[in-house]
Amino acid sequence: MFDEEDLAAIRESREEWKAEHVEPTVDRFGERKDEFRTDTGGQSVDRLYTPNDVADLDYEADLGFPGEEPYTRGVYSTGYRGRLWTMRQYAGMGTAEETNERFHYLLDEGQTGLSLAFDLPTQMGYDSDDAMAAGEVGRSGVAIDSLRDFETVFDGIPLDDVSTSMTINAPASVLLAMYVALGDQQGVDREELRGTIQNDVLKEYVARNTYIHPPEPSMRIVTDVFEFAAEEIPNFNTISISGYHIREAGSTAAQEIAFTLGNGLEYVEAAIDAGLDVDEFAPQLSFFFASYNNILEEVAKFRAARRLWHSLMEERFGAEQPASKQLKFHTQTAGSTLTAQQVENNVVRVAYQALAAVLGGTQSLHTNGKDEALALPTEESVRTALRTQQILAHESGAADTIDPLAGSYYVESLTDDLEAEARDILDSVDQRGGMLDAIDDGYVQREIQDVAYDRQQEIEAGDRIVVGVNEFTVEEGGQEMDLEEVTEEDERRQIERLESVRADRDEEAADAALATVRDAARGDRNLMPPLIEAVKAEATVGEICGVLREEFGEYGAGSV
Repeated sequence: MFDEEDLAAIRESREEWKAEHVEPTVDRFGERKDEFRTDTGGQSVDRLYTPNDVADLDYEADLGFPGEEPYTRGVYSTGYRGRLWTMRQYAGMGTAEETNERFHYLLDEGQTGLSLAFDLPTQMGYDSDDAMAAGEVGRSGVAIDSLRDFETVFDGIPLDDVSTSMTINAPASVLLAMYVALGDQQGVDREELRGTIQNDVLKEYVARNTYIHPPEPSMRIVTDVFEFAAEEIPNFNTISISGYHIREAGSTAAQEIAFTLGNGLEYVEAAIDAGLDVDEFAPQLSFFFASYNNILEEVAKFRAARRLWHSLMEERFGAEQPASKQLKFHTQTAGSTLTAQQVENNVVRVAYQALAAVLGGTQSLHTNGKDEALALPTEESVRTALRTQQILAHESGAADTIDPLAGSYYVESLTDDLEAEARDILDSVDQRGGMLDAIDDGYVQREIQDVAYDRQQEIEAGDRIVVGVNEFTVEEGGQEMDLEEVTEEDERRQIERLESVRADRDEEAADAALATVRDAARGDRNLMPPLIEAVKAEATVGEICGVLREEFGEYGAGSV
């Protein structure tokens, strides 16, 4: 690095450059903005960065090498030179049959992992024939009522050949039980099951609101999953602690880091309080982040998050195993940046966001379809989204060297700034008693909502340009697009399928299995084994969640 004499000389040269070149140019022509920031409420961006902006950087302590602490430069020593990120396109198409067809299509097109989207009734623990499900069956993903639906979704797909991510939270334990049961049915050793269950209920109270139970029993279910997985399915990630939905709700990049890692700390503390050893379950924790349009900020965000999680796991929990301190994450390009106007522009947005995720060292990636602002993506748009990743992997060169933006004065300065701001936010959370209390008193929600409001005001005032929306617009009347559609007939067929399950199953066995789930919920027995037996007895998602609702209660929106 530079010594003090070098830094002083650079400072002096910079002032000369500013006086001789910059100020006369700015006086004559001005600049595009009075102030440049990465985002609404984000980091201030200087005109130029020099070694003085990273003068305190200690390479060994702050960066290190890939696969070595503090993991700023990545968690794997060979980066993508050994193995590319998992290309995991999110899919869930109305019915189980359509989803199976889409899965086979994606695998045939070169996808390397599956990602399952569930409809809203499934996410809320309701069966398709429940009054609460009317009009929503299959709309935002696949309807899953029973193990038979899972059998159809994965028909012809051996579970020991794929890694599967499931975006499900409040009833995550039930859907994980179905996956394990299906693996048993296929004859797959449980240790061979690979994938991730989102299982991140805390962010539901902050950003999505698809919670079922109050926080305390919800955390009990989460830690039961941790305990079961550590013993039975060690290669399955037990949680995907999600910053994605926090960012989509409107947060800044620093807030995304802080609130996501803050939720992670709550899960670790809950598991330790339940008697689990941190180095037994922490290696199975994973994270989920958004990738937005500001490429350099996103790269810095991912690097800062890795370094901060390493420090927190050491400082707060004394984690010793390297894997316990490694932040491994999935990335999805930013759905909220997709526009209904000039949808072709979304292909470009997604490509830049994907590039940021790869430059930041993601472990897996979903790229959005261009038409997702309008409907579930068509086969054509899904293919384009997947091809975006494949071109990035095989043609761009971005995967050929590890952490290629390391050493950039701007990126390193931005990494430091984001980490410092995230720490400050976590300090504010700690002063409120931790994330559970900060969520309960509305602090987290208010912080995010304020940024989201300010950003929307900027867009409406024209201070923030969204291409094709408030600038560079065109008349698009009369254009028709091929969009995916879920019909009332699809809903009717799903309900008939559910009725057939109930008519065909052994009712006594189903009732007995549900009674066992109830007993486990009332006591301190791990819930996962009874849940697996219940789904094998063809108890439905709604029936199982109904039992848990009765035992654990429901959490109303007004409770937050």
